Amino acid sequence: MRHVPPPAEELALLDHELVRLDARRLQLLNRRAWLLSALRAPVATPPPPAMPAARPYAPAVTHPTAAPAHGTQNVLLVLGGLLLAVAAVAFTLFSWGEMGIAGRSAVLAAVTAGALAAPTPLLRRSLPSTAEAVAALALVLTVLDAVALHAVAAPETDGLVFSAVASAVLAAGWTGYGLLLGGLRVPLPAAVVAGQLAPVLTAWAAGASATGFGWALLATAAVDVAVASRGRGLAVRVTACAGAWLTGLIALGLALSLSVSADGVRGALEPGALLLAGAAVALAGAWRAPKEFAVIGSAVAGLAAVAAVGGVPGALLPWGWAVAVHLLCGAALTVVLLLRVPQPVVWGVLAASAAVVAGAVLWAAPVLAAVLLGPVPVTPEVWSGAPAGLRGALGPSMPWAGSASAPVVLAVAAGLSAALHMRWPRALPERGWRVAAAAGGLVLGWGAVLVLLAEADAPYATAVGVELLLVAVLLALVVRRAADTLALTALVCALVGGVSVGLLGLASEPATYAVSGTLMVLSGASAALSRVPAVRSVLACASVPCAIAVICAAGTSLGWSAPHTAPPVLVVTAATVLLGARAGEPAVAASVELAGVFAALVAVALAVTDAPFLALVLGLCGVLAAATALRPERRRVAGGAAGALFVAAAWVLLTSSGVTAPEAYTLPVSSAALAVGYAHARRDPNASSWMAYGPALAMTMVPSLVVAWTDAGWLRPLLLGVAALAVTLAGARLRLQAPLVVGGAVLALDGLHELAPHVVQVFDALPRWAPPALAGLLLLAVGATYEQRLRDARRVRASFGRMR
Repeated sequence: MRHVPPPAEELALLDHELVRLDARRLQLLNRRAWLLSALRAPVATPPPPAMPAARPYAPAVTHPTAAPAHGTQNVLLVLGGLLLAVAAVAFTLFSWGEMGIAGRSAVLAAVTAGALAAPTPLLRRSLPSTAEAVAALALVLTVLDAVALHAVAAPETDGLVFSAVASAVLAAGWTGYGLLLGGLRVPLPAAVVAGQLAPVLTAWAAGASATGFGWALLATAAVDVAVASRGRGLAVRVTACAGAWLTGLIALGLALSLSVSADGVRGALEPGALLLAGAAVALAGAWRAPKEFAVIGSAVAGLAAVAAVGGVPGALLPWGWAVAVHLLCGAALTVVLLLRVPQPVVWGVLAASAAVVAGAVLWAAPVLAAVLLGPVPVTPEVWSGAPAGLRGALGPSMPWAGSASAPVVLAVAAGLSAALHMRWPRALPERGWRVAAAAGGLVLGWGAVLVLLAEADAPYATAVGVELLLVAVLLALVVRRAADTLALTALVCALVGGVSVGLLGLASEPATYAVSGTLMVLSGASAALSRVPAVRSVLACASVPCAIAVICAAGTSLGWSAPHTAPPVLVVTAATVLLGARAGEPAVAASVELAGVFAALVAVALAVTDAPFLALVLGLCGVLAAATALRPERRRVAGGAAGALFVAAAWVLLTSSGVTAPEAYTLPVSSAALAVGYAHARRDPNASSWMAYGPALAMTMVPSLVVAWTDAGWLRPLLLGVAALAVTLAGARLRLQAPLVVGGAVLALDGLHELAPHVVQVFDALPRWAPPALAGLLLLAVGATYEQRLRDARRVRASFGRMR
């Protein structure tokens, strides 16, 4: 037989093994750190101490060749170049007047020529970093030469004109210099930067309009795109790409602002042409760009094309119809799927189309929200009379003047989503997106119909009927499909639409009955026909508020008060009890029963102002809970709830009747309940004491405790204390939770009531410092024996948990 050590010995063995494993892990970590240091700097380093498991091998010792510190060299060269540039600027600005015209020209010409010529021999001697620094200094000197030339040779020339010409000349000169000395990396990017200034300065010098500035920026972006596509070197292409993005976006933003603020078609033509040209430039740049830049560039091109084409007719139309025109232009971008273009370009253009459609839908979303939530402010005016049109039932929540195009926008977006679902393009990923397109089309189509009813101000009865028909269609779709995204979307739309039309039906009495009854039938039938348990649960729960609304409406029509209407509401709870018992799936049964609990809470809330009716409702709820407890899987929860409801009903009835001696009424009932509980405990030894004895004990002890707290005599508290002590001792002796807890709580509260005056007198007699001192001593005692108290508390909890 295998020897199993006792727990203390096994714990010691485990601790010893863990210590040994930690020591071994530390040795391995030290060895790993030494190996990493040997690989990063292969020089002779002393090996770590030998491990007990294996002797470390000696690594091969190599002698690295001396390598120049490129980082330090570059820092020194950059600092030297900056100091020379600062010196040149200071010389030009402050020491210029101390020399004549010949000296000044000779000095600048000699320094500039020397700086331009110096990189050639430096490159031949394999000193590229030094050559780059000198070349950068030479470029700065050429700028100073241009400033000096303007001050000496052409002081009367306009500064903007001279700056434009100088920037163009410098860009061309730096380009030639960089191409001549191919080993330098600074001149060509500097030429690209200088080239950004020439068109803008030229337009500024010519006094161009905003459109002229836009064309100048766009021309600069076009040149940058060409350079970024075919330029020499990564630095040149990156610089040109950054310039293209900067100038292009500024040009497009300027054109878009001009198009939006245009007064008519003629005013929108020029910015429209600029936007189209910008779209062409962005598309040309995206054609040969890397994947990510191609997607972004083609998306920008698509948005610019939509703004260009839609801005011209949009200048003549109101804002709402201009949104519809832009939406049509955005939908037209999907024609890119029929063209043979690179895949990233297709994705970018489709992204632009999706962005336009999303923007249009967001514009129409407040209108749909106003239609769905419009009946909420009108809800307090229940049965005030059916209005002539739908808008009268929605209240003043939406200004309908500028939203006439909202149904068109939603319908076009829904049609586009449906078309994508039916004929999904191969260029797009299909997994998940195709069903999402169908779900989006469903929501948009449903919203388009609702908004169309509001925009047309349809007759009230027609609008209510159409909305109920929409709910029926959506529920039919939910029933026919499996649990997928489309079915979930249809279910959400049906629930939201049901709530909206339910609130809409509160305007008149016949509409309330028709709408609530129809929704109850639709929800119940759909729950019965659906094959998905989650859908059945949701629809079954949705039918409960509809049934409650029908019963409350009937009570109002009959002139009943709220407490009189409460008992009929429990018919809904009774129906949920029966349905929960007949439901096959546990999840469906639980959800239906929870909906029944909601109906019971509604009934209690209706009867809370009338104590006799409240007691009746609580008693009926107890009967329903007891009926639910007949099922074995619900016995523990529903049985306890039934007992608590019966006790609460008795308390409410005794309180409302003005009884001052409740024991005369509660003791017979408690005695019978104790006998029944004892018989049940004898038959089922595992039964909980809370179910067997808890309601019977609470039936008598709690009302007696309430009366004892208001009784000035001594007999009732004494008898109650003796009874509570006896119940507590019985619970402790028989190991039953309910008698122990109920008796102990009543005994403690009864004793507190009797000792409270004497405790107050004692505290009044003590000095002010005594209570804090006693509290401190108590905390010290508890802290000193904390571990022991914690173990005692755990033992008490474990002992209490073993009770029945």
